[in-house]
Amino acid sequence: MPATPESAQAATTTATTATAIGSVYVDAAHLARLEFHARGLSFVAPPPVTSVLSGGHASRLRGRGLNFEEIRGYVPGDDVRHLDWKASLRLGKPLVRAYTEERDRPLLVVVDQRMSMFFGSRCAFKSVTAAEVAALAVWMGFAAGDRVGGIVFNDAEVAHVKPLRSRARIKQLFGTLARMNRTLSAASDARTDYRQLDAALESVLRLAGHDYLICVISDFAGAGERTRRLLRELSAHNDVVAAAIFDPAWEPLLQPVERRSPEHRALVVSEGRLQVELRFADARVRTPLSTLFSERMTEAAGLLRASGVPLMAVSTGEPCVDQVRRLFGERVRHRLRSGL
Repeated sequence: MPATPESAQAATTTATTATAIGSVYVDAAHLARLEFHARGLSFVAPPPVTSVLSGGHASRLRGRGLNFEEIRGYVPGDDVRHLDWKASLRLGKPLVRAYTEERDRPLLVVVDQRMSMFFGSRCAFKSVTAAEVAALAVWMGFAAGDRVGGIVFNDAEVAHVKPLRSRARIKQLFGTLARMNRTLSAASDARTDYRQLDAALESVLRLAGHDYLICVISDFAGAGERTRRLLRELSAHNDVVAAAIFDPAWEPLLQPVERRSPEHRALVVSEGRLQVELRFADARVRTPLSTLFSERMTEAAGLLRASGVPLMAVSTGEPCVDQVRRLFGERVRHRLRSGL
């Protein structure tokens, strides 16, 4: 049957979309393939000196611990440090507190897919980089035996996927993430809702009880005092890590004119309906923008520091996998096996 113009257009659209996967958009299959790249990565064990989690002090990430199970009679071989002296004196016989090892820790990824994330000048859009960081975190948690889930939000919706140790649950989470990612478009009527970040964190607060590992992945547009309080509340009983997604496009544009290449001396930007050309050679344009972006980045970093949440900066100008490997560090399995 001969091809119709409609079918030819559909085929062209499909091919264009396929080439955009991993740069402009994501799908569930792309996120699933990142499982291979997450091998050797871990949130807790044992980070090398180049890891974001290493330093001169104890790690902020608690790791797995012990759950109290019962008080029982002492038997030869029990650790005397587990003796419950008050109960032993009260009943007149030695009693110990028995514990069981915590086998897993629920992991929640909180992923921003608002219109402010639909921008990118190098390798990928911020929305894509955020989705890939979330997928790597999910596969790291799943490989460690943890239950995994997430909260994905855009300008109109906050979707919940409760943690469960199941590939079907991961598939559901990736499907939700891909669905929201596909709604982003330059022609969309949606505008960034700066309240949605706090709405998503409030949902996390209702869902996460204690001893969760929570990864917040966003550009933190609209973050304020309420955001700081919510992050502090979450980190009081959970481990919280923030990944701030940024695009390096503005860095060369805001440099002095003589150091800027010709292609970086003007930029056409749009918010969906209106379009404007920014001429960075004009100090009246360059100076206010430089001040705006530097203050915004400083404010977001300061807010996260004030909340006590470890911050990782992830750029859209470099492959996400390479950055995550540098930030978390890669366990070298043969060295661990040899005891080095």
